[in-house]
Amino acid sequence: MATPRLFKLKSQVAAAPTGPLAGELSYARVWVDTGVFHLDTPFDYQVPEDIADEVKVGVRVQVAFGQRQVEGLVIERVQSAQARSKFKAITKVLSPHSVATIGSLQLIEAVANRWASNPWEIIKNAIPARVASVDKGFLRQDVLSNRANATATISYVALEPYVDPCIKIVDLAIEAVKKASVLIIAPDEADIELLDEILASKGVNALRIDSAIARSERYAAFLTLMRTDNQIVLGARNAIFAPLPLGSTIIVVKESSPSFYEVRNPGWNVRDIALMRTDIDRASVVFTGYVPSLDVAALIEAKKIKYINTNAKIAVKSFSSEDSSLLPGRIFADIRSGLKDGAVLFVLPRKGYANGILCAHCKNTALCPCGGPLHLINKDAQPNCRICGAISNDWSCSYCKRDKKYIVSRGIDRAAEEISKAFPSYPIILSFGDVIKKRVEAKRSIILSTPGAAPHVQGGYSAVVILEGMSYFNHDDLRANERASELFFETVAMLKPGGVALLSIDGSHPIVSSLIRWNPVTIVKRELAQRSEISFPPSVDSAVLTIPTAQASALAIGINKAVEDLRLPANTRVLGPTKVDATTSKIVILSSADSRNTVTGFLHELMRRRSIAKKADSTLRINPYSL
Repeated sequence: MATPRLFKLKSQVAAAPTGPLAGELSYARVWVDTGVFHLDTPFDYQVPEDIADEVKVGVRVQVAFGQRQVEGLVIERVQSAQARSKFKAITKVLSPHSVATIGSLQLIEAVANRWASNPWEIIKNAIPARVASVDKGFLRQDVLSNRANATATISYVALEPYVDPCIKIVDLAIEAVKKASVLIIAPDEADIELLDEILASKGVNALRIDSAIARSERYAAFLTLMRTDNQIVLGARNAIFAPLPLGSTIIVVKESSPSFYEVRNPGWNVRDIALMRTDIDRASVVFTGYVPSLDVAALIEAKKIKYINTNAKIAVKSFSSEDSSLLPGRIFADIRSGLKDGAVLFVLPRKGYANGILCAHCKNTALCPCGGPLHLINKDAQPNCRICGAISNDWSCSYCKRDKKYIVSRGIDRAAEEISKAFPSYPIILSFGDVIKKRVEAKRSIILSTPGAAPHVQGGYSAVVILEGMSYFNHDDLRANERASELFFETVAMLKPGGVALLSIDGSHPIVSSLIRWNPVTIVKRELAQRSEISFPPSVDSAVLTIPTAQASALAIGINKAVEDLRLPANTRVLGPTKVDATTSKIVILSSADSRNTVTGFLHELMRRRSIAKKADSTLRINPYSL
């Protein structure tokens, strides 16, 4: 592969405007929504005198680009342009209100560089769409002044058992807002609404800037945020870009959640951006959760994040199911004891009825003629193919020809049948999929839930039962143990004092002892050590290139040649290409953290060159959620 060379983009030139130009700071440097990946540098435009007072940093403007009129964002006013030629002038100011501070612009540029992106892709995430009617309701006003003496701190607050985590987070926010504004980032709408309710019950009116509210409300809240201090702000993933005064606090709820990774290009994540803001905005960052992600755990181990936890003891019992039954025999007595004292929560890994079927005689997997696995959507349904959707009426085993089915991989509907037979005197409440319950009464009942859908019970559950425990740890990606550990701690924390956790898992599994001591340090340290041994994230940085299979081998050879020629650090590893589907493959690049800028710069230039060649058929992810 040829050595990448920096190239210079042509300036946008045109005849001088007919009207007079601003006498001072005659040019504006503008990020332009070009719609083209490699046209990612700022462009200089002349500022007409009649709108000179409105063209301020952070203001949206309309500019000519090629034959089009497009949106731009002013990032600087300058006296002279970078090139000596006649420039186009700004056509008009789209809104008189600034939607980005100096810190916001620095953050957008830093994120674009970190994730090898065009800045405008970040702007689309960082700044809500304009609503003209809302603009009219706000007076022109300068954005907030900042605290020059602010000092940033970074901590991880491990959540406690028996305590509602949302109440804990609200208490942290109310204490922090006495000093400066507070931004709370939650993984989903349900968490945001619950936090909003608790804040309102304490007499605090929070600003919401999440996508669940109306577009006009979100934009109005964003403009209000630009003008007020000592304000609590609630939002989801994109809210991490919200402009804040220096010295504010950012609280990240359930820090390890995969929802904090942007699914579209360029794939940034909330955790790393929050850490970047400690330098740019001097923001203090508080990560919360039950088990830190391995990325945060590595920073805790390196003493870059302060770990704050509470000592606790939990009653935990484990039960092994030797015959693959849903409920191990010895668990029944503890469940009955829990039901005498209140509600008992059962957590199962899957929704549906039977997610897998075997032949009851020879135990061969039940397959559709197309080769796809069969499943049952309910008790009386015929086997249905997961791939083509065909229904197999009068199914029989392709090997032994018998027609008796054996259910494996039970879903919550099938589990409800078995549990109702085992405990017939108690009402059963389901919470999963589209029928998630937020709250249930604290009465003698059985609550069946899939992971993350367990409803709140006033005072807590008398028992929590986690079934098929090993299935949570057996997923085929690097984050499986991390997700499973967080789920176990989060679910067991819903017990009331004196309640018991009943786990359908072998007692030797490290999650059991970790829950008893309410301390995940042992399992986290062990996994960090394993990752370090094989040089996998988070001990190294990663990048994933997804590319058409026909081009993948040549590209992998080219990247390896760059390593040999020392254009990339010698410790860079190139894995693949590996097929993703029928037409695409992926290449994984692993490198040390101190090589991050070099490797990212190389890959960014590679993507620019592919864009110039009009190859819009590849994607790049820097430090993705999972390889």
